[in-house]
Formats: sequence, structure tokens, C-alpha cells
Amino acid sequence: MDEATEEKRLRSPEPPPYEVPAYPRRPRHRRPFARSIVSIRTGLSFVVAASVLWLCYAVDRQYRTGRRHEDGEASSQLLQRYEDALAQCRELGRIPGRPQPGTRRSNPRWTPTNGQTATTILKNATLFDGEAFLSYAVDIVFSKGLVEAVHKTADNVAIVSDDGVVELDVQGRYVTPGLVDMHSHHFLTPWPGTEVGDDTNEMNPDTKAFTPMVHVLDALKPYDEAATLILSGGVTSSLIIPGSANLIAGEGVPVKNALYSGEHSEPVVADLLLERGVPASERRRYMKFAFGENPKGVWGYTRLGNGWHLREHLQKAKELKEKQDDYCAAILETRHCHDSHKASFIRQSGKFPFQLELESTVAILRGQVIVQNHNYEPEDLETMLRISHEFGYRVAGFHHATEAWQVPNLLREQGGNVTVAIFAEFSLYKQEAYSPSLYAGHLLDKHGVPVAYKSDHVIGLTSAKYLASQAAIGYAFKLPEEKALQSITSIPAKAIDLDFRIGYCRPGFDADIVVWDSHPLSSGATPLQVFIDGQAQLDESQVKQSMGTTFTAARAGDETPVIKPQMRYEVDDEQRESICSQAYGPGQSFVIDGIQKAFVDNYPELAASLAQVDDEPLKLIVEDGEISCLGSAAMCAGAESEFEAKGKKALRLSLQNGHVLPGLTAVTRALGLTEIATLDGTGDGQVSSQKIGDPESLVYAKYGLWLDGKEFARARLGGVTRAISAPLGDASGFVQGVSVEYVTSGKRSLTKGGIVRGDVALHLNLGDATKSSEGSVSNGIHHLRKMLENGKGKDNGTVYGRVAAGDLPLVVHCNNKYDMAQLLLVKKDFPEPNIVILGGKEAPYVAKELAAANISVILSENRPAPDAFREKDAVVGPPLTRSIASYLKEAGVTFALAIYEPSMPVDYRIHDLGPEAGWAAKYAHLSEEETVRLVTSNVESILGLEKSKDLVVFEGNPLAYGASVVVSFHADAETDT
Repeated sequence: MDEATEEKRLRSPEPPPYEVPAYPRRPRHRRPFARSIVSIRTGLSFVVAASVLWLCYAVDRQYRTGRRHEDGEASSQLLQRYEDALAQCRELGRIPGRPQPGTRRSNPRWTPTNGQTATTILKNATLFDGEAFLSYAVDIVFSKGLVEAVHKTADNVAIVSDDGVVELDVQGRYVTPGLVDMHSHHFLTPWPGTEVGDDTNEMNPDTKAFTPMVHVLDALKPYDEAATLILSGGVTSSLIIPGSANLIAGEGVPVKNALYSGEHSEPVVADLLLERGVPASERRRYMKFAFGENPKGVWGYTRLGNGWHLREHLQKAKELKEKQDDYCAAILETRHCHDSHKASFIRQSGKFPFQLELESTVAILRGQVIVQNHNYEPEDLETMLRISHEFGYRVAGFHHATEAWQVPNLLREQGGNVTVAIFAEFSLYKQEAYSPSLYAGHLLDKHGVPVAYKSDHVIGLTSAKYLASQAAIGYAFKLPEEKALQSITSIPAKAIDLDFRIGYCRPGFDADIVVWDSHPLSSGATPLQVFIDGQAQLDESQVKQSMGTTFTAARAGDETPVIKPQMRYEVDDEQRESICSQAYGPGQSFVIDGIQKAFVDNYPELAASLAQVDDEPLKLIVEDGEISCLGSAAMCAGAESEFEAKGKKALRLSLQNGHVLPGLTAVTRALGLTEIATLDGTGDGQVSSQKIGDPESLVYAKYGLWLDGKEFARARLGGVTRAISAPLGDASGFVQGVSVEYVTSGKRSLTKGGIVRGDVALHLNLGDATKSSEGSVSNGIHHLRKMLENGKGKDNGTVYGRVAAGDLPLVVHCNNKYDMAQLLLVKKDFPEPNIVILGGKEAPYVAKELAAANISVILSENRPAPDAFREKDAVVGPPLTRSIASYLKEAGVTFALAIYEPSMPVDYRIHDLGPEAGWAAKYAHLSEEETVRLVTSNVESILGLEKSKDLVVFEGNPLAYGASVVVSFHADAETDT
């Protein structure tokens, strides 16, 4: 640039990058200075002005550069928020996909480091495939955790695999899909349980009855040993859901019951998940609702309040959902606009409307979360359906629903194919569960309502290990065979929207498979092997030791057909009314034929004559309330002729598979002393002031006894004619009181023969229950010893004196092996008392010592659970260990059987006393005579009772599910039908 050009540029600087504001200028005043001074000033002003202008330009340029940078950053952030919001809007209607059943080619849970390695073939299986029994033997092929094929065994299809092939011949045994439990709490409260380990219910004073935002995933204990017990019962998949304290309790998650099944064999929660390997956005979500007594009792609401608060919460979620919908409708209109418009949208509308505490509930309204409801009574079922219709979501399952059988049409018409997940028997423990029906499964199914059985696993009496037995009981009470098996496989799988993966044994389904030792609906049916994702879960050596066989061992007697389990024999109402009206007549006579077996130890003369009878049907003749003959047709011909010659009329009954037994004797938890366990007003009440060694404080059951109620009806249903009950006492106290023996017929009063023996035994609780009244177990033992010492002296004439002398049995409820050892030491120092253990979870550890000390056991823990820390070494039974009964028999312990639940004063299973004895006998290898004695004469001998002369006639084998009482004969000639 030449000097002239540069001078011109300096004299004419570029205008500043902004407009100088126009304002009035002051007029220039010229002063008469010397020209030289003016020239100097003019030059100086020009330099200053140029410098100022350059400085302004530099500062402005720097400012504009920074501003553009900041604007760029802000715009980028706005656009990112826009994209985030748009993505959220696009997910609003997203529902996890459902591949067509049978189309899957892989199991996402499979891992090459810890998954099934070789292709496995179960050959010669009798398969229930999730829908029906196949009519031919099959070979089941599975690889990498997935069922690949099911071939007819007769086709002899050759299987070749690069990974190798393992063939296992199951010898025609029954095979089913892995069982599915759609309601469990294991992993939330592990076994053995402690208070600090319980995470079942979120009890938050801020959120109160609404905790939909919590996830069980955050509380699962992936080391819970209960999972191994559960899978040993054939349950391979479980839906883990929160408890029922809250109206909305939180989100659940489905799991596989295989511990340490991940890549590194570590206790990792993610490895438990049934949908492990599935992207989080594609996993199913489940919400637990509850209505009725539980949230009512916890939060103090009435059912009116329950309904109002539930609607209030749902309305908040609905309003948020509408805001989201409006927001998304607007943002979707801008998705093709310029970035500046997108940024402007975010400036004006803000982020996507979101509230973390309402996210799950909004997802319910969008159909993205599967709702499972805890409900019992008809009005609650109806209310929950009404609210679901009001807010537009669907209820997938009603759980517990003890009284749903009363409204099958309501459920079918308004429930939208809702599944009713029920207990087969568990009931009568609270008012909501006080109107059950043992035929509920049959009644619901008959009206087209899907029925599932579930565990509610966390306490011993609802152990998920025995899920199959619930279906067996449902079948015994008329639920068709295939529907009963569907109720624990495909129906619950469908209710949790996973019936394309589990619930069936078909190609394309997870290789969750169970091989059974007998028909899965038979009493005591036990898995011989369980496969989860194609991996065998049971140790064959344990199975062999506990059951005497393995699933690949040839079965004895394979040449004879497997007998299907029995279903209860029923007569129509008209016939029943006719028979019963005659049976109740005074001095009614009977002629009953078709009796296949009779066990009559209580009638020695009859037992002696029966020993001479060959294997042929028997006839029973009862004349004027007295047995005149029990024997073969030839043996009873004379008695029958004489009977007819007298011109007497008899009620004649012909049976197909008749059995005659003594009336069963039950040691009960609360029969006759309370009608509804949780309602004190329905029974005698509980006393907490009893002190060992203080005769005046003792409570006697005979003073609070009732002789009727629904549990009595169940007792008669099972052939129980006599029962023993101790006072309710304090559920967590040492002294329980003195028990009473009474009849269950419902036809005797307290003043006329209802009580058989007023004082049966003194009952104590030894274990955790001891601590509340004695401070410690050791103090309880000390006071027991002091009581026996005083019984020989100052208390000689009291109940304690009778106990010390051995005239009155001392029944001690305990399960811990060390507590039993303390009783052995007491017996050593005080040999006279007749000490009887009631319970016995850990009895095998001291069985030989018990036999040597002549301490008997009333085994109420035939199928024990290590649910409490003090009982953590419980002998859990096949297929993991030998049964308790087998150890007691081997050691020579005198033992009987009871169904007794210490944690809950209710006897809802009293009618199962016979089948429970049959279950105990199965793996203790007891004869039928020995089995019958477990619930009859052994009880009487152990407690020093007189032998009952009651007889009960059954249609069917009473030592298995499905037998029906036809008629009961009582010692005073009373008759029940």
C-alpha cells in the first residue's frame, strides 16, 4: 500500500460496526488562538480519536465473538433438549414386542461361559406341553437354553450337534414345563429371615399408601437360598412383587430361580432377571395394587377412603399424561423445522413434562405396565374393575381373590380376560378370606375365567416349593386335569405376558423343564430333575439319597400303568339330601359294599378277622349304630341274612374304592378357640400373663371352647372326628396353657359329650417365642427346671405336679436342634415327665438321642422351611435332603403327625391330615398301616388318650388328595355323612 492510499485510509476510517445514536451536537465555538497552537491541538485530537475508535472496535469485536460463542452453546443445549424431548415423546406408546410363539431362535439369558454347553435330549417322556398331555411318548431336544424340537420317540429321530449330544432316557416319566409362580416375595425377604432383611413393603410416611415409584429390583437379594428350595419344587420362574400394605406398592420383576447363573457365577441381581439379555426398553413392567383390609389397616382408610385416594392419585397421573400428550403433539409438528424454530420451541415450552414419582403410574395409563391386584372380596374386585374402566387401564390379575368364585360372571364380562390367581386352600385367617370355596378353581374355570395358583411365598405355610400341590388340590376338587396343570404353567405365564417364552415345553421356548417322580398332580409329587435355561439344577447324588432313585433310573413296576390322581367323588344335591336325611335318623342301619381296604386298629376283633380275608372287596354292616360285620361278602352273608330276617331297613351304599379308617385325631393350632385368626372378637382371645411355675395364672382351653364353625366343617371333610387344642395364649410367650380333647361332629354340646378329656397336656413354646416373656431361652429352660423341681414339692397337687410325675404330658413346641438338646438334658435330670416335642424341623440332628430318651415327636413340620434364623438348619426334604419322617423312623422315634402353624392361629388345612400322612410316608417308606397310625393311634398313645372307637368310610384313598368322606360312625352311634 502506497503512502497516499494509507493517508487516505487514515483520514477516512471505516465506520464502527454499530450505528452511532443521533443526538444534538453543541455548536463549535472558535477562539482566536495562534494558528500553531491550533495545529498542534488538531493533530493531537485526531490521534486520540483514532485510538479511541480502534479500542472500541477491538472491544466490540471481542464481545461479539464471545456472544456468538455463548449463543452457539445455548442453541446447542436447546437443540439437545429438543431431541431428548422428541425421543421421550416417541417412546410414549412403546410396548415391548411379542414374537410369535415358536419363532424364537435364541435364549437371551444364555452365555457361552456359563450356559448350557451340549445339546440335550430327554428321551421317552410323557409330556404335558403347557396346554395338554401329548398322547405319545416324546423326545425333547434343547440347546443353549432353548427347546429346539419335540419328536415322537417312535420316530427315532437322530440328532447331531457341533456342541455334542447328551441323551437322557426318562423311562416314560411325567415331564412338564417349568412351573410359573406369578406372586412371590422371595429375594425381597430371604430365608432364613430376619427383620432387617425384610424389604417387602415400602412404609413411607411421606408417600403413605402410594409408592409406585419404588422397584423391587433395588432390593433383591441374589443369594436367597429359598430360590434353591423353590426350584426343587419345579418352580423355574417367579414374578417378584412388593407387599400389599399400600394401594399402589411398586414395580415387580420376573426372575429365574437359578442362583449364580450369570457369566461370572456371582450373586448379581441382574443375573436373576428372566429378561436378562433383553434391552431395558424392551422389558416388561409390572405394578402391584392392593385394596381392602391391608391398606385399610395400615393407613387407617375405609374402603371409601381407599377408593378416593386411589382415584386422586390416578387423576394426578392422568393430568400429567394429558400434559405430555399436548406437549408431544406440539413438538412433533416442529420436527421438520429449522433448528432455530426447535430451539425457540424449547425456550417457550420447556422440557418434556415429567414427574419421577408419577412416571410408573402414567405408564400404567399408557398400557406400558401390567397391573396385578391384591384383592379378596367381591365388592373389592368390582371396585377395582370400576376404577380401571374409569381411567382406562387393564387389570391383568386378581391375586388371592379367595371369594372371586362368587362372581365369575362379573369377572368374565367386565374383567377383560383377567386371571384370578388364588390359593387352593389357604383361607379363614381374616374376614376377607372367610367365605372361600375349595371348589373355587373349578367354579371359575367352568365360567371361562382363567385360574392360576400362586404361592405368596415368604412364610413357611406359603412356601413356593409346594406350588404343584395347590394345583393337585384344585384338581382333587374338580378342576380338570389339564386346566390344573395349565394353572401353574401357561396361564400364569400369559398373565405376566411372557407366554411366548415360558409356560410351555415347545420349540422356541426357554428350556425350563421338570421331570417328576409321579404324576405332577398326585400327593407328594416331587421333581427328580429341574432344568433352567437347559441347565440341570439338582444334584443327582442328593436326589438319589433323598428319594432312592434318579430321573434316569428305571422305575420299578413300569409294566403297570401309572395311576392318575383321584378326584373327589360327588353325588348330586338331590341324592345327597336323600341319603343324609336317612342317615341322621336314630339307630339307622347301613349296608356298605365296595370297600377295598380297612384299617381298624381301634377294633382289635375286627382287625383279627380281616387278617384272614384275601384280597377281595369288603362289606360293612352297621345295625342300630353297632358294627355287626366287616369282612368279605361270604363272611357277612349270615349277618346280612339275620339282619333282613328281622325286617329291618338299611341305607345301602355301593362304593368303587371304599376305605375304612378310624376317625382321625388332629393336634390343632386354634380349632374351637377362634374362628377368624386376625379378629379377636371371633374367639376366646389371647392371654399374656401366664407364668411358668404359677398354677393360678394357667389358662385352660376347655373353658373357652366352641364346637362349631367353618374349620369344623373342614375337619369333617377330612375324616377328623377328634381334635386337641391348646389355648391361644400369647403367640410369643413361653407358657401356652392346658389343652383339651373334643369331638368335631358339631352334634354335641359342651354339656353333653362334646369334651372328651378336659386336661390333655401342658403346652410350652421354646425358641424365639420364649424371649418375650422370659427374656431369653436360657431363662425359660431355667424356669422349666424350677417348675419340675417344685412339682415334686410345693406344687405337687397342681398341674405342675402332674407334669413332674408324668401323669400329664408336657408338649413343647420347638424346632431348633439346640433347644431339643436342652430338653434332652432336662429329661436326663427329670426322667419322670412325659416330654413331647411338637414341631421338629431340626429333629433329625438329635433323632437317636430322642429315641433313647423316650421323647416322642408330634411332627408338625413334615414339609419344613428354614424361614426363621433359629430354624435355618431345617431338614427341607426331597429332592434336596431326606425327609424328617425317614430320619425319625430310622432312629426309632415314636412319632405322630399334625398340621400346625404356630405363626397363625388357623386350621384351614385340617382336612388334609390324611394326605399329609401319605406324603410323610412316601419317602419314609411307611406301610399303609403305619401311615394311618400317624394320625390316629400314635397321637392317642403319645398323649395318653383313650383309643377312639370312631370309624370313617371314604370313597377313595384318604392318604391322598381327592378322597371323600361317605359316612362317619361315632362312638356314641352318631352318624355324619
